[in-house]
Amino acid sequence: MAATTLGLTSSSKLKFSFPVTSSSYSFPHNQFLSPRFNFSIETTEKSVKSTFNKKNQSPCLVSSKRSKIWGFRLSGYLELDRGGLVTTDDDEKEDEMSEGFFEAIEEMERMVREPSDVLQEMNTRLTSRELKLVLVYFSQEGRDSWCALEVFEWLQKENRVDKETMELMISIMCGWVKKLITDDNHVVSDVVDLLMEMDCAGLKPCFSMIEKVISLYWEVEKREMGVMFVKEVLKRGIEYTVEDNDSGKGGPIGYLAWKMMIDEDYSGAVKLVIDFRDCGLKPEPYSYLIAMSAVVKELNEFSKALRKLKGYTKANLVAELDIENVRLIEKYQSDLVEVGVKLSNWVTQEGSTAQSELVHERLLAMYICAGQGIEAERQLWEMKLVGKQPGRELYDVVLAICASQKEANAVTRLLSGMEFASSVVKKKTLSWLLRGYVKGGHFEDAYETLVKMLDMGLCPEYLDRAAVLQGLRKRIQQTGNYESYLKLLKRLFEENLTGPALVYMHIDRYNLWIIKML
Repeated sequence: MAATTLGLTSSSKLKFSFPVTSSSYSFPHNQFLSPRFNFSIETTEKSVKSTFNKKNQSPCLVSSKRSKIWGFRLSGYLELDRGGLVTTDDDEKEDEMSEGFFEAIEEMERMVREPSDVLQEMNTRLTSRELKLVLVYFSQEGRDSWCALEVFEWLQKENRVDKETMELMISIMCGWVKKLITDDNHVVSDVVDLLMEMDCAGLKPCFSMIEKVISLYWEVEKREMGVMFVKEVLKRGIEYTVEDNDSGKGGPIGYLAWKMMIDEDYSGAVKLVIDFRDCGLKPEPYSYLIAMSAVVKELNEFSKALRKLKGYTKANLVAELDIENVRLIEKYQSDLVEVGVKLSNWVTQEGSTAQSELVHERLLAMYICAGQGIEAERQLWEMKLVGKQPGRELYDVVLAICASQKEANAVTRLLSGMEFASSVVKKKTLSWLLRGYVKGGHFEDAYETLVKMLDMGLCPEYLDRAAVLQGLRKRIQQTGNYESYLKLLKRLFEENLTGPALVYMHIDRYNLWIIKML
Protein backbone atom coordinates (compact mmCIF):
# COMPACT_ATOMS: atom_id res chain seq x y z
CA MET A 1 0.00 0.00 0.00
CA ALA A 2 1.47 3.32 -0.99
CA ALA A 3 2.10 5.95 1.61
CA THR A 4 -0.15 9.00 1.65
CA THR A 5 0.88 12.40 0.29
CA LEU A 6 0.32 14.32 3.52
CA GLY A 7 3.96 14.67 4.40
CA LEU A 8 4.32 11.09 5.71
CA THR A 9 6.42 8.25 4.36
CA SER A 10 6.68 4.57 5.09
CA SER A 11 7.97 2.85 8.24
CA SER A 12 6.94 5.54 10.75
CA LYS A 13 9.07 8.15 9.00
CA LEU A 14 7.94 11.78 8.95
CA LYS A 15 9.13 13.90 6.06
CA PHE A 16 10.47 17.18 7.42
CA SER A 17 10.93 19.04 4.19
CA PHE A 18 9.70 22.60 4.05
CA PRO A 19 8.80 24.07 0.59
CA VAL A 20 6.99 27.38 1.06
CA THR A 21 3.41 27.38 -0.20
CA SER A 22 1.12 30.30 -0.91
CA SER A 23 -1.63 28.91 1.28
CA SER A 24 0.48 28.74 4.42
CA TYR A 25 0.83 31.32 7.15
CA SER A 26 3.98 33.20 6.27
CA PHE A 27 5.98 35.39 8.60
CA PRO A 28 8.51 37.77 6.97
CA HIS A 29 11.96 36.92 8.29
CA ASN A 30 12.99 40.55 8.32
CA GLN A 31 10.44 41.25 11.03
CA PHE A 32 11.11 38.58 13.63
CA LEU A 33 13.38 35.85 12.37
CA SER A 34 17.01 35.74 11.41
CA PRO A 35 17.69 35.89 7.65
CA ARG A 36 18.46 32.16 7.77
CA PHE A 37 15.17 30.98 9.29
CA ASN A 38 11.62 30.98 8.05
CA PHE A 39 8.76 28.81 9.09
CA SER A 40 5.25 28.30 7.85
CA ILE A 41 2.42 25.95 8.65
CA GLU A 42 -0.26 24.54 6.38
CA THR A 43 -3.23 22.54 7.65
CA THR A 44 -5.27 20.03 5.70
CA GLU A 45 -8.65 18.54 6.35
CA LYS A 46 -7.75 14.97 5.41
CA SER A 47 -6.83 12.39 8.03
CA VAL A 48 -4.12 9.85 7.59
CA LYS A 49 -5.06 6.18 7.40
CA SER A 50 -2.83 3.41 8.74
CA THR A 51 -0.47 2.24 6.04
CA PHE A 52 2.12 -0.48 6.03
CA ASN A 53 5.57 -0.67 4.61
CA LYS A 54 5.63 -3.69 2.36
CA LYS A 55 9.32 -4.18 2.84
CA ASN A 56 9.36 -4.21 6.63
CA GLN A 57 5.68 -5.16 7.21
CA SER A 58 5.47 -2.56 10.01
CA PRO A 59 2.77 0.07 10.41
CA CYS A 60 3.49 3.69 9.50
CA LEU A 61 1.17 4.72 12.29
CA VAL A 62 0.41 2.21 14.98
CA SER A 63 -3.10 3.38 15.76
CA SER A 64 -6.00 5.40 14.44
CA LYS A 65 -5.19 8.06 17.05
CA ARG A 66 -1.84 8.61 15.42
CA SER A 67 -3.65 8.97 12.12
CA LYS A 68 -5.50 11.91 13.61
CA ILE A 69 -2.30 13.34 15.04
CA TRP A 70 -0.72 13.57 11.63
CA GLY A 71 -3.79 14.84 9.82
CA PHE A 72 -1.81 17.99 9.08
CA ARG A 73 1.04 18.90 6.83
CA LEU A 74 4.22 20.79 7.62
CA SER A 75 5.57 23.04 4.95
CA GLY A 76 8.22 25.74 4.86
CA TYR A 77 11.98 25.66 5.09
CA LEU A 78 14.73 25.72 7.68
CA GLU A 79 18.26 26.90 7.15
CA LEU A 80 20.65 26.71 10.06
CA ASP A 81 24.11 28.18 10.53
CA ARG A 82 25.85 25.04 11.70
CA GLY A 83 24.66 21.47 12.11
CA GLY A 84 20.94 20.92 12.47
CA LEU A 85 18.54 20.20 9.66
CA VAL A 86 18.66 21.52 6.14
CA THR A 87 16.07 19.74 4.03
CA THR A 88 14.42 21.25 1.01
CA ASP A 89 14.57 18.37 -1.45
CA ASP A 90 12.28 15.34 -1.68
CA ASP A 91 15.22 13.05 -2.31
CA GLU A 92 17.04 13.97 0.89
CA LYS A 93 17.25 11.50 3.78
CA GLU A 94 14.05 11.24 5.77
CA ASP A 95 14.22 11.48 9.55
CA GLU A 96 12.69 8.79 11.66
CA MET A 97 10.43 9.77 14.55
CA SER A 98 10.60 7.79 17.77
CA GLU A 99 7.68 6.01 19.42
CA GLY A 100 8.06 8.40 22.35
CA PHE A 101 7.19 11.32 20.09
CA PHE A 102 3.79 9.88 19.18
CA GLU A 103 3.13 8.75 22.74
CA ALA A 104 3.87 12.24 24.08
CA ILE A 105 1.38 13.93 21.74
CA GLU A 106 -1.30 11.31 22.40
CA GLU A 107 -0.85 11.69 26.15
CA MET A 108 -1.04 15.47 26.03
CA GLU A 109 -4.15 15.36 23.83
CA ARG A 110 -5.90 13.24 26.47
CA MET A 111 -5.39 16.19 28.89
CA VAL A 112 -5.27 13.81 31.85
CA ARG A 113 -1.93 15.13 33.07
CA GLU A 114 -0.12 18.44 32.77
CA PRO A 115 1.96 18.72 29.56
CA SER A 116 5.03 19.46 31.66
CA ASP A 117 4.58 16.17 33.54
CA VAL A 118 4.29 14.23 30.29
CA LEU A 119 7.39 15.86 28.84
CA GLN A 120 9.35 15.39 32.03
CA GLU A 121 8.61 11.69 31.95
CA MET A 122 9.69 11.38 28.30
CA ASN A 123 12.53 13.89 28.48
CA THR A 124 15.22 11.39 27.57
CA ARG A 125 13.16 9.82 24.78
CA LEU A 126 12.51 13.02 22.78
CA THR A 127 15.08 14.69 20.56
CA SER A 128 15.36 18.45 20.08
CA ARG A 129 13.77 18.12 16.65
CA GLU A 130 10.84 16.16 18.03
CA LEU A 131 10.23 18.79 20.67
CA LYS A 132 10.05 21.43 17.94
CA LEU A 133 7.50 19.29 16.11
CA VAL A 134 5.42 19.06 19.28
CA LEU A 135 5.32 22.87 19.32
CA VAL A 136 4.31 22.93 15.67
CA TYR A 137 1.60 20.31 16.17
CA PHE A 138 -0.19 22.18 18.94
CA SER A 139 0.11 25.51 17.10
CA GLN A 140 -2.19 24.26 14.33
CA GLU A 141 -5.66 25.70 13.96
CA GLY A 142 -8.10 23.52 15.87
CA ARG A 143 -5.43 22.26 18.30
CA ASP A 144 -5.00 23.34 21.90
CA SER A 145 -2.64 26.33 21.65
CA TRP A 146 -2.37 26.34 25.44
CA CYS A 147 -0.37 23.12 25.13
CA ALA A 148 2.11 24.86 22.82
CA LEU A 149 2.70 27.54 25.46
CA GLU A 150 3.03 24.88 28.17
CA VAL A 151 5.55 22.96 26.07
CA PHE A 152 7.60 26.09 25.48
CA GLU A 153 7.49 27.01 29.17
CA TRP A 154 8.76 23.54 30.08
CA LEU A 155 11.55 23.86 27.51
CA GLN A 156 12.56 27.15 29.12
CA LYS A 157 12.71 25.58 32.57
CA GLU A 158 14.76 22.66 31.24
CA ASN A 159 17.12 25.08 29.46
CA ARG A 160 16.40 23.40 26.11
CA VAL A 161 15.43 26.53 24.18
CA ASP A 162 18.07 27.32 21.59
CA LYS A 163 18.00 30.15 19.07
CA GLU A 164 16.19 28.01 16.50
CA THR A 165 13.45 27.00 18.97
CA MET A 166 13.01 30.60 20.08
CA GLU A 167 12.59 31.77 16.49
CA LEU A 168 10.14 28.96 15.83
CA MET A 169 8.00 29.92 18.82
CA ILE A 170 8.09 33.59 17.85
CA SER A 171 6.90 32.73 14.34
CA ILE A 172 4.06 30.65 15.81
CA MET A 173 3.04 33.50 18.11
CA CYS A 174 3.12 35.95 15.21
CA GLY A 175 0.77 33.70 13.30
CA TRP A 176 -1.68 33.74 16.18
CA VAL A 177 -1.44 37.52 16.45
CA LYS A 178 -2.01 37.99 12.73
CA LYS A 179 -5.03 35.69 12.80
CA LEU A 180 -6.54 37.70 15.67
CA ILE A 181 -5.99 41.08 13.99
CA THR A 182 -7.40 40.05 10.63
CA ASP A 183 -10.56 38.81 12.35
CA ASP A 184 -13.15 41.59 12.06
CA ASN A 185 -14.79 40.57 15.35
CA HIS A 186 -11.67 40.63 17.52
CA VAL A 187 -11.10 43.10 20.33
CA VAL A 188 -7.78 44.72 21.19
CA SER A 189 -7.66 43.11 24.63
CA ASP A 190 -7.41 39.68 22.95
CA VAL A 191 -4.10 40.64 21.33
CA VAL A 192 -2.77 42.09 24.57
CA ASP A 193 -3.87 38.98 26.47
CA LEU A 194 -1.86 36.87 24.02
CA LEU A 195 1.25 38.99 24.64
CA MET A 196 0.78 38.53 28.38
CA GLU A 197 0.48 34.76 27.93
CA MET A 198 3.72 34.87 25.96
CA ASP A 199 5.39 36.66 28.85
CA CYS A 200 4.06 34.10 31.34
CA ALA A 201 5.43 31.26 29.19
CA GLY A 202 8.90 32.82 29.25
CA LEU A 203 8.70 34.36 25.78
CA LYS A 204 9.15 38.02 26.61
CA PRO A 205 7.76 40.23 23.81
CA CYS A 206 10.41 42.24 21.97
CA PHE A 207 9.91 45.72 20.59
CA SER A 208 9.98 44.41 17.02
CA MET A 209 6.93 42.29 17.89
CA ILE A 210 5.09 45.38 19.18
CA GLU A 211 6.05 47.06 15.91
CA LYS A 212 4.67 44.14 13.93
CA VAL A 213 1.31 44.30 15.71
CA ILE A 214 1.04 48.04 14.99
CA SER A 215 2.02 47.45 11.36
CA LEU A 216 -0.60 44.72 11.01
CA TYR A 217 -3.30 47.10 12.27
CA TRP A 218 -2.07 49.64 9.71
CA GLU A 219 -2.14 47.08 6.89
CA VAL A 220 -5.77 46.14 7.56
CA GLU A 221 -6.66 49.84 7.99
CA LYS A 222 -7.57 49.54 11.66
CA ARG A 223 -5.41 52.42 12.83
CA GLU A 224 -7.62 53.43 15.73
CA MET A 225 -7.33 49.90 17.06
CA GLY A 226 -3.55 50.18 16.70
CA VAL A 227 -3.62 53.24 18.96
CA MET A 228 -5.92 51.41 21.41
CA PHE A 229 -3.49 48.46 21.40
CA VAL A 230 -0.56 50.66 22.43
CA LYS A 231 -2.66 52.28 25.16
CA GLU A 232 -3.64 48.85 26.50
CA VAL A 233 -0.01 47.64 26.46
CA LEU A 234 1.10 50.70 28.44
CA LYS A 235 -1.82 50.55 30.87
CA ARG A 236 -1.11 46.92 31.71
CA GLY A 237 2.58 47.63 32.05
CA ILE A 238 3.70 44.87 29.67
CA GLU A 239 7.49 44.84 29.56
CA TYR A 240 9.30 44.23 26.30
CA THR A 241 12.92 43.82 25.35
CA VAL A 242 14.61 46.43 23.18
CA GLU A 243 17.26 45.39 20.68
CA ASP A 244 20.24 47.65 20.01
CA ASN A 245 18.90 48.72 16.62
CA ASP A 246 15.57 49.75 18.18
CA SER A 247 16.99 52.42 20.47
CA GLY A 248 16.12 55.25 18.08
CA LYS A 249 12.49 54.32 17.40
CA GLY A 250 10.92 55.94 20.43
CA GLY A 251 9.06 52.87 21.72
CA PRO A 252 5.42 52.03 20.86
CA ILE A 253 4.20 55.65 21.02
CA GLY A 254 7.07 56.89 18.90
CA TYR A 255 6.49 54.12 16.38
CA LEU A 256 2.80 55.07 16.16
CA ALA A 257 3.76 58.70 15.54
CA TRP A 258 6.31 57.60 12.93
CA LYS A 259 3.67 55.52 11.11
CA MET A 260 1.38 58.57 11.02
CA MET A 261 4.21 60.68 9.62
CA ILE A 262 4.72 58.13 6.83
CA ASP A 263 1.03 58.66 6.01
CA GLU A 264 1.73 62.45 5.98
CA ASP A 265 -0.60 62.99 8.93
CA TYR A 266 1.86 65.31 10.66
CA SER A 267 -0.56 67.19 12.88
CA GLY A 268 -2.13 63.86 13.88
CA ALA A 269 1.29 62.52 14.95
CA VAL A 270 1.90 65.58 17.14
CA LYS A 271 -1.55 65.35 18.71
CA LEU A 272 -1.09 61.63 19.37
CA VAL A 273 2.08 62.08 21.44
CA ILE A 274 0.61 64.96 23.46
CA ASP A 275 -2.65 63.05 24.08
CA PHE A 276 -0.72 60.05 25.43
CA ARG A 277 1.12 62.31 27.85
CA ASP A 278 -2.04 64.12 28.91
CA CYS A 279 -3.80 60.85 29.77
CA GLY A 280 -0.93 59.76 32.02
CA LEU A 281 0.76 57.28 29.65
CA LYS A 282 4.20 58.83 29.64
CA PRO A 283 5.81 58.60 26.17
CA GLU A 284 9.47 57.75 25.73
CA PRO A 285 11.68 60.88 25.36
CA TYR A 286 12.52 59.97 21.76
CA SER A 287 8.80 60.11 20.95
CA TYR A 288 8.93 63.87 21.60
CA LEU A 289 11.74 64.20 19.04
CA ILE A 290 9.63 62.33 16.49
CA ALA A 291 6.73 64.68 17.27
CA MET A 292 9.07 67.67 16.81
CA SER A 293 10.01 66.31 13.37
CA ALA A 294 6.29 66.16 12.61
CA VAL A 295 5.97 69.83 13.62
CA VAL A 296 8.77 70.72 11.19
CA LYS A 297 7.09 68.74 8.41
CA GLU A 298 3.74 70.39 9.07
CA LEU A 299 5.28 73.87 9.02
CA ASN A 300 7.11 73.07 5.80
CA GLU A 301 3.92 71.80 4.09
CA PHE A 302 2.04 74.83 5.36
CA SER A 303 4.69 77.16 3.89
CA LYS A 304 4.44 75.39 0.54
CA ALA A 305 0.67 75.84 0.56
CA LEU A 306 1.06 79.56 1.32
CA ARG A 307 3.50 80.01 -1.56
CA LYS A 308 1.05 78.33 -3.92
CA LEU A 309 -1.72 80.58 -2.64
CA LYS A 310 0.39 83.68 -3.26
CA GLY A 311 1.07 82.47 -6.78
CA TYR A 312 -2.65 82.06 -7.43
CA THR A 313 -3.26 85.53 -6.01
CA LYS A 314 -0.67 87.10 -8.34
CA ALA A 315 -2.28 85.32 -11.27
CA ASN A 316 -5.65 86.77 -10.21
CA LEU A 317 -7.06 83.27 -9.77
CA VAL A 318 -8.10 83.91 -6.18
CA ALA A 319 -8.80 87.02 -4.17
CA GLU A 320 -6.23 88.43 -1.79
CA LEU A 321 -6.42 87.30 1.82
CA ASP A 322 -8.29 89.59 4.14
CA ILE A 323 -7.03 90.69 7.54
CA GLU A 324 -8.90 87.93 9.39
CA ASN A 325 -7.44 85.15 7.22
CA VAL A 326 -3.94 86.58 7.58
CA ARG A 327 -4.42 86.60 11.35
CA LEU A 328 -5.56 82.96 11.34
CA ILE A 329 -2.54 81.93 9.25
CA GLU A 330 -0.15 83.65 11.62
CA LYS A 331 -1.90 82.11 14.63
CA TYR A 332 -1.67 78.59 13.18
CA GLN A 333 2.06 79.00 12.60
CA SER A 334 2.67 80.46 16.06
CA ASP A 335 0.64 77.65 17.68
CA LEU A 336 2.74 75.03 15.90
CA VAL A 337 5.94 76.71 17.03
CA GLU A 338 4.61 76.86 20.60
CA VAL A 339 3.87 73.12 20.52
CA GLY A 340 7.38 72.45 19.20
CA VAL A 341 8.93 74.44 22.04
CA LYS A 342 6.80 72.51 24.56
CA LEU A 343 7.99 69.19 23.13
CA SER A 344 11.61 70.37 23.25
CA ASN A 345 11.25 71.21 26.94
CA TRP A 346 9.99 67.69 27.67
CA VAL A 347 12.98 66.17 25.88
CA THR A 348 15.36 68.37 27.85
CA GLN A 349 13.69 67.43 31.15
CA GLU A 350 13.32 63.68 30.57
CA GLY A 351 15.77 62.70 27.84
CA SER A 352 19.45 61.90 27.72
CA THR A 353 22.24 64.33 26.87
CA ALA A 354 22.44 62.99 23.31
CA GLN A 355 18.69 63.54 22.85
CA SER A 356 18.97 67.06 24.25
CA GLU A 357 21.56 67.86 21.60
CA LEU A 358 19.13 66.74 18.90
CA VAL A 359 16.57 69.22 20.24
CA HIS A 360 18.51 72.19 18.84
CA GLU A 361 18.54 70.65 15.36
CA ARG A 362 14.76 70.23 15.43
CA LEU A 363 14.23 73.74 16.81
CA LEU A 364 16.52 75.23 14.16
CA ALA A 365 14.58 73.48 11.38
CA MET A 366 11.30 74.58 12.96
CA TYR A 367 12.27 78.25 13.16
CA ILE A 368 13.62 78.20 9.60
CA CYS A 369 10.31 76.81 8.30
CA ALA A 370 8.41 79.38 10.35
CA GLY A 371 10.65 82.19 9.03
CA GLN A 372 11.78 83.33 12.50
CA GLY A 373 15.31 84.51 11.81
CA ILE A 374 16.40 85.67 15.27
CA GLU A 375 15.24 82.45 16.96
CA ALA A 376 16.89 80.38 14.24
CA GLU A 377 20.17 82.27 14.74
CA ARG A 378 20.00 81.59 18.48
CA GLN A 379 19.70 77.85 17.82
CA LEU A 380 22.84 78.01 15.63
CA TRP A 381 24.85 79.34 18.57
CA GLU A 382 23.17 76.81 20.93
CA MET A 383 24.31 73.98 18.68
CA LYS A 384 27.87 75.29 18.74
CA LEU A 385 27.78 75.49 22.53
CA VAL A 386 26.91 71.79 22.84
CA GLY A 387 29.72 70.91 20.44
CA LYS A 388 27.60 70.32 17.33
CA GLN A 389 28.91 72.39 14.43
CA PRO A 390 26.11 73.38 12.01
CA GLY A 391 26.82 73.20 8.30
CA ARG A 392 27.69 76.38 6.42
CA GLU A 393 24.49 76.10 4.39
CA LEU A 394 22.42 76.45 7.57
CA TYR A 395 24.17 79.72 8.38
CA ASP A 396 23.41 80.94 4.86
CA VAL A 397 19.72 80.06 5.09
CA VAL A 398 19.36 81.80 8.44
CA LEU A 399 21.32 84.78 7.04
CA ALA A 400 18.82 85.10 4.18
CA ILE A 401 15.86 85.01 6.60
CA CYS A 402 17.42 87.68 8.82
CA ALA A 403 18.19 89.80 5.75
CA SER A 404 14.59 89.57 4.52
CA GLN A 405 13.48 90.84 7.93
CA LYS A 406 16.28 93.46 7.92
CA GLU A 407 17.76 92.26 11.20
CA ALA A 408 20.99 94.24 10.79
CA ASN A 409 22.70 93.04 13.99
CA ALA A 410 21.98 89.40 13.24
CA VAL A 411 23.29 89.81 9.68
CA THR A 412 26.51 91.34 11.01
CA ARG A 413 27.02 88.44 13.47
CA LEU A 414 26.38 85.80 10.81
CA LEU A 415 28.82 87.45 8.39
CA SER A 416 31.61 87.58 10.97
CA GLY A 417 34.63 85.56 9.91
CA MET A 418 33.58 85.49 6.26
CA GLU A 419 36.72 87.32 5.20
CA PHE A 420 38.73 84.17 5.99
CA ALA A 421 36.57 81.97 3.78
CA SER A 422 37.37 80.91 0.24
CA SER A 423 36.02 82.87 -2.74
CA VAL A 424 33.50 80.09 -3.49
CA VAL A 425 32.10 80.24 0.05
CA LYS A 426 32.05 84.06 -0.01
CA LYS A 427 30.10 84.13 -3.24
CA LYS A 428 27.56 81.62 -1.95
CA THR A 429 27.05 83.44 1.35
CA LEU A 430 26.69 86.88 -0.24
CA SER A 431 24.29 85.46 -2.84
CA TRP A 432 22.06 84.19 -0.02
CA LEU A 433 22.29 87.61 1.64
CA LEU A 434 21.35 89.35 -1.59
CA ARG A 435 18.37 87.07 -2.18
CA GLY A 436 17.18 87.66 1.37
CA TYR A 437 17.18 91.40 0.80
CA VAL A 438 15.33 90.94 -2.51
CA LYS A 439 12.70 88.74 -0.90
CA GLY A 440 12.12 91.28 1.84
CA GLY A 441 11.91 94.15 -0.69
CA HIS A 442 15.05 95.85 0.63
CA PHE A 443 16.51 96.73 -2.77
CA GLU A 444 18.91 99.42 -1.59
CA ASP A 445 20.62 96.85 0.67
CA ALA A 446 20.54 94.35 -2.19
CA TYR A 447 22.25 96.93 -4.44
CA GLU A 448 24.99 97.51 -1.86
CA THR A 449 25.53 93.74 -1.52
CA LEU A 450 25.77 93.37 -5.30
CA VAL A 451 28.36 96.15 -5.52
CA LYS A 452 30.29 94.56 -2.63
CA MET A 453 30.47 91.29 -4.52
CA LEU A 454 31.81 93.07 -7.60
CA ASP A 455 34.41 94.90 -5.48
CA MET A 456 35.58 91.50 -4.15
CA GLY A 457 35.96 90.16 -7.68
CA LEU A 458 32.94 87.89 -7.38
CA CYS A 459 30.51 87.60 -10.27
CA PRO A 460 26.85 87.59 -9.14
CA GLU A 461 24.44 85.24 -10.88
CA TYR A 462 22.44 86.66 -13.80
CA LEU A 463 19.08 86.13 -12.07
CA ASP A 464 20.33 87.91 -8.96
CA ARG A 465 21.49 90.92 -11.02
CA ALA A 466 18.23 91.04 -12.93
CA ALA A 467 16.16 90.84 -9.70
CA VAL A 468 18.02 93.79 -8.16
CA LEU A 469 17.69 95.92 -11.33
CA GLN A 470 13.99 95.14 -11.59
CA GLY A 471 13.44 96.07 -7.95
CA LEU A 472 15.33 99.36 -8.28
CA ARG A 473 13.39 100.21 -11.46
CA LYS A 474 10.09 99.73 -9.64
CA ARG A 475 11.38 101.93 -6.83
CA ILE A 476 12.00 104.77 -9.31
CA GLN A 477 8.30 104.77 -10.18
CA GLN A 478 7.38 104.88 -6.49
CA THR A 479 9.92 107.37 -5.09
CA GLY A 480 11.49 109.01 -8.11
CA ASN A 481 14.99 108.11 -6.83
CA TYR A 482 16.99 106.78 -9.77
CA GLU A 483 20.61 107.24 -8.61
CA SER A 484 21.19 103.68 -7.41
CA TYR A 485 19.69 102.28 -10.59
CA LEU A 486 21.95 104.35 -12.84
CA LYS A 487 25.05 103.61 -10.74
CA LEU A 488 24.40 99.88 -10.88
CA LEU A 489 23.84 99.97 -14.65
CA LYS A 490 27.11 101.80 -15.13
CA ARG A 491 29.03 99.41 -12.84
CA LEU A 492 27.64 96.31 -14.56
CA PHE A 493 28.62 97.78 -17.94
CA GLU A 494 32.16 98.41 -16.67
CA GLU A 495 32.36 94.79 -15.50
CA ASN A 496 31.16 93.69 -18.95
CA LEU A 497 28.09 92.09 -17.36
CA THR A 498 25.56 94.06 -19.40
CA GLY A 499 25.40 95.94 -22.69
CA PRO A 500 24.76 99.67 -23.23
CA ALA A 501 21.60 100.91 -21.56
CA LEU A 502 19.15 103.41 -22.98
CA VAL A 503 17.78 105.64 -20.22
CA TYR A 504 14.83 107.90 -20.91
CA MET A 505 12.81 110.40 -18.90
CA HIS A 506 9.50 112.06 -19.69
CA ILE A 507 8.69 115.60 -18.48
CA ASP A 508 4.93 115.83 -18.40
CA ARG A 509 4.77 119.62 -18.25
CA TYR A 510 6.50 120.03 -21.59
CA ASN A 511 5.59 116.60 -22.95
CA LEU A 512 9.33 116.15 -23.47
CA TRP A 513 11.34 112.90 -23.65
CA ILE A 514 15.01 113.02 -22.61
CA ILE A 515 17.00 110.01 -23.81
CA LYS A 516 20.61 109.17 -22.92
CA MET A 517 22.84 106.22 -23.75
CA LEU A 518 24.83 104.74 -20.83
